[in-house]
Amino acid sequence: MSINEPLDDYHWLVSQAAKPWLALAADGGSLTQLTARLRKELSPNQVHLVLQQIELRHRARQRLALASSMFFTSVGLEQATDTVVARYKAGRFSAGQLVADLCCGIGGDLLELARRGPVTGVDRDPASAVLAAANLSQYSDRTGSHVLTSSVEELDLSNFAAWHIDPDRRPQGRRTTHIDLHEPGPAVLAKLLQQCPHAAIKLAPAAGFDGEIAESSSSVPWHEAELQWISRGGQCRQLVAWFGNLAQHPGQRVATRLELTVPDIATAGEPGNEIIVTSFAGTPMQDPLSTAPLQTFLHEPDPALLASHLAEAHAVELGIAPLAPDVAYYTGDTALDHRLWSSFAILETMPYKPKLLKPWLRERGIGRLEVKKRGVDLEPEKVRRELTVSGDQSATLLLCRVEGRITAIIGQRVAVNKS
Repeated sequence: MSINEPLDDYHWLVSQAAKPWLALAADGGSLTQLTARLRKELSPNQVHLVLQQIELRHRARQRLALASSMFFTSVGLEQATDTVVARYKAGRFSAGQLVADLCCGIGGDLLELARRGPVTGVDRDPASAVLAAANLSQYSDRTGSHVLTSSVEELDLSNFAAWHIDPDRRPQGRRTTHIDLHEPGPAVLAKLLQQCPHAAIKLAPAAGFDGEIAESSSSVPWHEAELQWISRGGQCRQLVAWFGNLAQHPGQRVATRLELTVPDIATAGEPGNEIIVTSFAGTPMQDPLSTAPLQTFLHEPDPALLASHLAEAHAVELGIAPLAPDVAYYTGDTALDHRLWSSFAILETMPYKPKLLKPWLRERGIGRLEVKKRGVDLEPEKVRRELTVSGDQSATLLLCRVEGRITAIIGQRVAVNKS
């Protein structure tokens, strides 16, 4: 069970009987008065679930287009794929064909897969399955979609065109990036791939494909997969291993950034608010690039490039060089017109000493300071507070270690017509 309430309470939560209470709670007003009223009419477990749904729906609004009417558990919301990423992923699956969403949780990926055709959701947790089925029934106008409460080990995928899975990364209560410790583990994944070779396996961005997997005795043919790291909103959200006919770049790595033309999650992917997809496919460099002294511009790679270890390979293609060994800042003499990179025009560089930096910022009226770092033990927010001065100008402070000392590079973001 996802939380302590009996399964009957989850069935009540998604029923017509709970609708008036959820609507009442959503109207706002005094939480104390609302709680008192709910307690007069509902059981303690029901009161908890109603109040919890309001909180979780509020938290989900920036991530899920249908958050205002979905049902959640705390863990289910934390693990759910956001709408932009889920909608992009679902677009790889052929329209109209029957697919499976295994370990579906509350249905972040499930709902988007249902938009393109029939889908069978599967989760071993009965509460999650109840909520996923309720979410699916509200928003899917497709026939043939449903949710099963089952362990994936019991499934036969031979009749499915493809499948998606989000293995449990915290089976012992603590999150782990080690694939061998996920549930289901590699042995089960290999069995499922034998039943149906067309699959998308969702993994943590930090999964150890540069060491752990290379040394693993797993029977999963990871080397055949397209390994795609996906970023959105300045964070690398997930790693997806694509197999079979879902893989567009078999045997390669791909760094992908997703953006909306309009920052409105409720209309993500709809006409007028398209999902902009920017990708780079390749393999990591075997030998490190030679460094270069700071030039006119400093370039920062997207988190997906960093997580996939493709930043250097892409840097070679773009003709830029790293500023220092093991520092993910690059330099060149022109701004980059690419969505996978941010460029900064250099204003000044100096040793990182607040007594030098603060008067420099004050003289130029830089009152809005963004602080970024690479490989130094400094807290950006603490640095920003320490250096705050008055002024209406803005700049970015980039901190890194060059030739053994912490260097402060002050720059301004370059607005380019990215394509």
